[in-house]
Amino acid sequence: MEPLSPIEFDNGVLQLSGFLSFTLGIVVLFVGKRVNDAVGFLKEFSIPEPVTGGLIASLLIALLYVISGIEISFDLAARDVLLIYFFTTIGINSSLKDLLTGGKPLVILLAVTIAYMFLQNIIGITVAALFDQPTAIGMLGGTVSLIGGHGTAIAWSPRIAEDYGIANAMEVGIACATFGLILASLMGGPIAKFLITKHKLVPAKVEPLDIGVAEEQTGKHGINHMDFLDAILAIHVCAILGLMINDGLEHLGLKLPLFVTCLFAGILITNLIPKSFPRISGTVWPSRKPAIALIAEVSLGAFLAMSLMSMQLWTLVDLAGPIFTILGAQFLIAVSLTLFVVFPLMGRSYDAAVVCAGFGGISLGSTPTAMANMSAVTKRYGASHLAFVIVPLVCAFFIDLVNAVLIPFFLANF
Repeated sequence: MEPLSPIEFDNGVLQLSGFLSFTLGIVVLFVGKRVNDAVGFLKEFSIPEPVTGGLIASLLIALLYVISGIEISFDLAARDVLLIYFFTTIGINSSLKDLLTGGKPLVILLAVTIAYMFLQNIIGITVAALFDQPTAIGMLGGTVSLIGGHGTAIAWSPRIAEDYGIANAMEVGIACATFGLILASLMGGPIAKFLITKHKLVPAKVEPLDIGVAEEQTGKHGINHMDFLDAILAIHVCAILGLMINDGLEHLGLKLPLFVTCLFAGILITNLIPKSFPRISGTVWPSRKPAIALIAEVSLGAFLAMSLMSMQLWTLVDLAGPIFTILGAQFLIAVSLTLFVVFPLMGRSYDAAVVCAGFGGISLGSTPTAMANMSAVTKRYGASHLAFVIVPLVCAFFIDLVNAVLIPFFLANF
């Protein structure tokens, strides 16, 4: 298929090229914005625009499948590049001062998250046992698919299927990850709004956002083509270093997602190279400039829209019973923990409320979901650099490492 050839149809599957998939992702983003603008409570509770549009698209695609039997398959290569772009911008925006400030909160959030991961697996295993299902099913409804997300579910499902005789492990894992993603996307904003309103919280000071531009400032930031290209160049330099770090770690036996090493590359370059260091663009390093914030918002929004619109909801119909019970229990625990543990331990501040929005995304969804939740909240209420430093470090780096130990431990001992 030619790179720009949009469609191929084969055996009832409509295959859309990466070019058309990306184009539809943009359309889905606009749909989400229009719907959020028209339906007051969606904006009121800071539901991310790509979540609204993506869910609508996935429901329509599922309806098409039910009516016609035609399955739509998306080439998501562009989506994966957008993920690299997004996390590299987060690294570029991270200052050493913020990292030092985030030291204690980072340790607290990490400790709470690890404890929650144990609890999430115990809940999954317990509810599965009530339905006479094996431990492996409970794990698929635990950190394998929820806090681990689709990537971890896809990585572990074949082994669980082979070692524990769960023939439909992949379907169960993807089902849990999919519905967890939806719940995580919908819970972060309302939790933050509740906390901000109840405790009358405001940012400690007015600062530029890490992602996008605040609602009242939309249209006030002029960005010319050289600003945009300068930001793209900085992202690419960091991504190249991130790729080199990733290859080096892999040779040492440590395999991490590429977006994690790109995040760290951005942090390293931003904090180790002096601002006065000569650059080909003739400008200072674009940390926290409007162009970086714009690229962060575009890449995150398009990534999430493409992820949600590509969900194959019709594959989940036959997996209802224990899965929805597990997810219901996990949802209640996640909300309770966020309100009564994370918020107090993080200091009951505005930053703590934004972290809670992110933790809602971590607990049942994915790192991009956590970032989208926080982005929607900060665009409405104000910046929180602390949240955008500690949340991605916890959920983009430490969770994968802890899960790599935790999953085999539970499978072997429960």
